[in-house]
Amino acid sequence: MARDRRITRKNIMDAAYVLFRRRGYARVNVDEIADAAGITKRTLYSHFESKDALLESVLEDQQELAFAAFQTFGKQLTGTPADIVRTFFRELARWSNSPQWSGSGFTRLAMELVDLPGHPARRIASRHKMQLEAHLADAFAAAGLKDAKDCARKIWLIGEGAMALMIIHGDASYCDAAEAAALAVIA
Repeated sequence: MARDRRITRKNIMDAAYVLFRRRGYARVNVDEIADAAGITKRTLYSHFESKDALLESVLEDQQELAFAAFQTFGKQLTGTPADIVRTFFRELARWSNSPQWSGSGFTRLAMELVDLPGHPARRIASRHKMQLEAHLADAFAAAGLKDAKDCARKIWLIGEGAMALMIIHGDASYCDAAEAAALAVIA
């Protein structure tokens, strides 16, 4: 019975993730999540006390997966600081060319919940972004870049801005401009 409960919980989280990623948190209701998971709303609430609790669980799970994926990509962040910047933005450009790319789900969600600063999803998104920025700083430090943390913060900011503008304008050339700006930061 416990195994079935774990499977049901995972099915709920998977369905919620797909819907939240596609349509955003506010535009998805619990009935839709239950329907997508093939369960009743009552069953959903037996696993999660609220839609917010479900979102928190989904993000915790996705944060671990996203950070693991970034660490795999992060192994490519080697060489000189300029090599690291070029690789970072080359991979951002590659990611943004994937079908139906919509930027960082963590960033989009934090913006959607901007009026709820204490929301657990904002805390998870913040932790996720700090981990990624720290990983970039570690790569710069390993490459011998002075002020690695400060440069990583500036370059992370440039990358996030590039993602936002690529979404707004549908123009991937913002990635090239971001790379040039990031190279100026480390010069």
